[in-house]
Amino acid sequence: MTSRHSAAQSAQPQDSIDRHIARWRREVPGLVPELEGAVTRMQMLVRHLQQKKEAALVRHGLKLWEYEILWRLRSAGEPYRMAPSRLAQGLGVPPATLTNRLDRLQSAGLITREHAPEDRRSLLVGLTDQGAATWAAVIDDQRAAEATLLAPLAEEELGHLAALLRAVSLAVEEDGPPLMPHVD
Repeated sequence: MTSRHSAAQSAQPQDSIDRHIARWRREVPGLVPELEGAVTRMQMLVRHLQQKKEAALVRHGLKLWEYEILWRLRSAGEPYRMAPSRLAQGLGVPPATLTNRLDRLQSAGLITREHAPEDRRSLLVGLTDQGAATWAAVIDDQRAAEATLLAPLAEEELGHLAALLRAVSLAVEEDGPPLMPHVD
């Protein structure tokens, strides 16, 4: 089976990961080409998507932390508002850091800070129309990059890939916390 698999594998076009594996196979005894290939491809594809996301942020004039605040507000659901303390906790930043960041986003017209209607002593951070539009533009760019990345796969292959990755995710989550944090 191994020789048949190797023959089938060599008939496929070679990518840079195959060349990486061939080089390191000589240096690392016990290297499993399929395992190294799968993990390295996942890492490089995630890096590729991250570069596309960073380019989209630059195109839309955002820093990553600005996008994360807009994303967190958007994930709160309509009317896209939340208390600064909850926002800071969700982002994992100290309240003082968040205050400075919110000042910058408010100056840029992407968020508002208003008193909570039920308690005038409390503030709510809200997404403006401009903030929502900016967030949506970045999401559209990300969606296009993802579609382009996976365009070589037929619909059935894409479903198969998603199922295989889900199986790996479930195994990881069985032994630890969820890979995707819960968004309130």
